[in-house]
Amino acid sequence: MALTIGIIGLPQSGKTTLFNALTRAGAPISGYATSTVQANLAVVKVPDARLQPLADIFHPKKVTPTTVEFVDVAGMGQGSQTQKEKREGLSAEFLGHIRNADALAIVLRTFANNNVPHIYDDIDPNRDLDSLNAELALTDLTTVEKRIERTIKAAKSGDKKYVQELEVLRFVQDALNELKMVSQVELLAQDRAVLDELFLLTLKPRMYVLNVSEDVLGAANILLARIAANEEVDLSTLEGELKGIATIALRAKAEEAEAVAVSARLEAELTELPEEDANEYLEALGLPQLGTDRVIQVGYRLLNLITFLTAGEDEVRAWTVTRGAKAPEAAGKIHSDIERGFIRAEVTRYEDFMACGSFAAATKKGLLRLEGKEYVVQDGDIAHFRFNVSK
Repeated sequence: MALTIGIIGLPQSGKTTLFNALTRAGAPISGYATSTVQANLAVVKVPDARLQPLADIFHPKKVTPTTVEFVDVAGMGQGSQTQKEKREGLSAEFLGHIRNADALAIVLRTFANNNVPHIYDDIDPNRDLDSLNAELALTDLTTVEKRIERTIKAAKSGDKKYVQELEVLRFVQDALNELKMVSQVELLAQDRAVLDELFLLTLKPRMYVLNVSEDVLGAANILLARIAANEEVDLSTLEGELKGIATIALRAKAEEAEAVAVSARLEAELTELPEEDANEYLEALGLPQLGTDRVIQVGYRLLNLITFLTAGEDEVRAWTVTRGAKAPEAAGKIHSDIERGFIRAEVTRYEDFMACGSFAAATKKGLLRLEGKEYVVQDGDIAHFRFNVSK
């Protein structure tokens, strides 16, 4: 399962710098607003600390992590005021780059830099988010209105399916006309099924990537952790950049989204260093991992994904499935024949396997289990599937 995250933001928010930090792709960065709609694309290996210890035991021919694709599109907002007045959204070409993304990473700038002027002259991430949301809502409004035109014609047949669909579409149209996010509109499950066909941008899972100054990065992460833990944060006690960071984090929590703090320029520079030197620098800053790694992890949580593992002399590999997937579905990620002919799964928890050092030792201690078709795969399971497709 290839996870795709679309990176969007205003010009000079640092989104392409973030893209380069995530992907080491070296995409060109402009110090001023540009009108190009060309997208940067890259597939990135997902960091998983469990793979190397398994590789040290099995010495496989290859180690294969799971991957995520990042799509970095041109900066939004250059003509946002005009677009709001004209009730326009994003161009079809721009939309084509992010319509199929599984989630959106919305980059919001909180750092100040006179050499990189903000398109609105001052720093206000809350205002920037409102501007971006307006563009996304107007884009979705255009999509919904086109679908309404088609559905009106189809409803003339008297088919109740189209009559009900029209009710849902008009309800959503009203919300989008008020620049509301569809994700914040109460909908029934069958209503969501209608909208899923439209790939609406304001319905996609989202995270807010706060591009912060290097000197507040540590404090920003502490602040985000407090908010995530439901600690009360009084905005009146905060000043400057931290106040903007907390405002977005609280907004994300209210929306059931997530916020991540990164210093995109710092992380892009760290990718140029040897891994050991980069880790030492992170430790000096009091950070356990790169912010870019957290962006990937948050993406997995937003999409309710987990990773299971396979391990042997040929290959140690990570596989992605939706949380709640049963054993045959997980087997199908490896090959459809394994799902079709599924017999059972031999499952060992990663932590149990590492404590034992081998499948034989895990079996001896009763830590290798035989699971059937109803077994729900867990993150960190090491699985071996038995199957028979001779029938």
